[in-house]
Amino acid sequence: MIARKFLVLGTVLAALSTGIARAQEVAPSDMLLATLWTQRSVEYRGNALTVFALAKIRLDQALADKNWTAAPGEQKGDYQNLPPAVVLDVDETLVDNSLYQVWMLKNNQTFSTKTWNQFCAAQVSLAIPGAVEFTKYADSKGVKVVYLSNRDAVTERDTRDNMQRLGFPMGGNVDKFLMQNEQKDWGSKKGTRRAFIAKDYRILLEFGDNFGDFDDRYSSSEADRMKFFDENKERWGREWLVLANPTYGSFDAAPFGFDYKKSDADKRKAKWDALEGWAGPK
Repeated sequence: MIARKFLVLGTVLAALSTGIARAQEVAPSDMLLATLWTQRSVEYRGNALTVFALAKIRLDQALADKNWTAAPGEQKGDYQNLPPAVVLDVDETLVDNSLYQVWMLKNNQTFSTKTWNQFCAAQVSLAIPGAVEFTKYADSKGVKVVYLSNRDAVTERDTRDNMQRLGFPMGGNVDKFLMQNEQKDWGSKKGTRRAFIAKDYRILLEFGDNFGDFDDRYSSSEADRMKFFDENKERWGREWLVLANPTYGSFDAAPFGFDYKKSDADKRKAKWDALEGWAGPK
């Protein structure tokens, strides 16, 4: 009997030590908390629903005001009489790609075009709360819904099929997926594509999760980014609607000057040094 008790105790201790070892195997990662928040928190869902609820109000206001435009830099000439459109980024604005983030996190991987395109081909992105409902609302009002994505043009069919299954309006016989590299001057900066849209439509609202979805000057210094942000203060929450995304974006690269050749340690040090903190108790 005593031997059996020791055997059971040994088994329990072995299981506990194995559990501790497994917990210790989880390596620290800059992505953990941000990815957990976007994938699991009700606060993230509440934030997204809030943005799209506000967007319906702003859309109705924009339709009633012929001078309203969300693209003051690109909207030229007699734009007031152009048919209306809304312009929306795709990733982390309309669809949630946290499955890819988790794959990177759990497999100690970093972003690469190859694996990202494979993820797009899998067509497993999920709709962000409120996104389908808003785009359908805009479509029902006769507003053209335009998807302005920095996914590469080679992923357009997969992206379209994924989003169509999720219920996003497709735009009829007019191609309204404007992908990166689809035309010669359509690079990662979106101004040329906004100008392309603005020739035929009055852009009522713009949506994104990254400063670059609204302003091509996103890759400037942190001080200039704040300056450009302040120059457009009246647009945020009115013509420009932002979805929260703490997992990646230009905010992440600004502290190290968008120099992606730097080591991970140097990038992390730059982010660390950029933080402003309390001096602590006296």
